[in-house]
Amino acid sequence: MGGGRKRGAVVAGAASSDLQLLLGTGLCGALTTYSTFSYETLRLAEDGARFYAVANVIASVAAGLGAAFVGAAFADALWG
Repeated sequence: MGGGRKRGAVVAGAASSDLQLLLGTGLCGALTTYSTFSYETLRLAEDGARFYAVANVIASVAAGLGAAFVGAAFADALWG
């Protein structure tokens, strides 16, 4: 960002500061969730509990996809 010019959706008026706060909180939450998931899975695998590590991956991905489909169906029913 050269020349001291400010850029970004909030500065340009395309996004409110409330939206910026919402997105920032969501991205931080996603990052901490993913890092915890990967840490716990690797910890299980390193401790020799490979079955539980694989089960953790499968259950987490299945739960995430299930939640996404339920959310999409709910949004479609509400606004579709």
